[in-house]
Amino acid sequence: MLNAVIVAHGQPSDPAPAEAALARLADEIDQLTDRVRVTSATLAAPGALEQVLEGLAGAAVIYPLFMAKGWFVTSALPKRVDGHNVRILDPLGTDSDLPRIVATALSEQLDQRGWRAVETDLVIAAHGSGRSRNPSLVANSFADKLAGLVPFHSVRTGFVEEAPSISEAARGARETALCLPFFACTGGHVLDDVPTELARAGFRGLQLPVVGELGAVKHRIATVLEAAVTR
Repeated sequence: MLNAVIVAHGQPSDPAPAEAALARLADEIDQLTDRVRVTSATLAAPGALEQVLEGLAGAAVIYPLFMAKGWFVTSALPKRVDGHNVRILDPLGTDSDLPRIVATALSEQLDQRGWRAVETDLVIAAHGSGRSRNPSLVANSFADKLAGLVPFHSVRTGFVEEAPSISEAARGARETALCLPFFACTGGHVLDDVPTELARAGFRGLQLPVVGELGAVKHRIATVLEAAVTR
């Protein structure tokens, strides 16, 4: 079997839960592949990535479960894997097929509830950054592409770490509204910050799973890994 390692940021203050959650996700994706052995590690868990790489036989591809090609993907990760026979792929958030895949998943959610897109508001809750424009540029570009694929009544984007906030973006949304967390993994921001901000806005819609845990996105990751290791 060929090797692929899914790498996420993790939770520095408490690495174990995020490490376990990522391992479960990697196992689910592993079940979707025929020729690839999929493992995982977070950058926050001390020595976890190095331990995984040392246990691999042969070359491997690294799949960064990040929403932007920022410092962690371009600097921190390459330093951590230096000296190992690995190739780092582009992160999830930069996948050109991602808007189309998510648009299909959102349309399915609307159909399940009998909602019409033109009568539904979409709130995209993203991380953002107070130091770099790149994360918000990626999130806003994704939102623009999504708006062109599904005719929502409105598409609003709010951030945890920059303006506009998630509560500002969600304020005034209809009762028929969806909140899509533009995150790769479920962590503290998604479990705490996003619900708090939505409640502050009086949001009465539905909060969906993070982008990285949508079923169709898991299948996409499996496809990307198989194609990468074949090459």
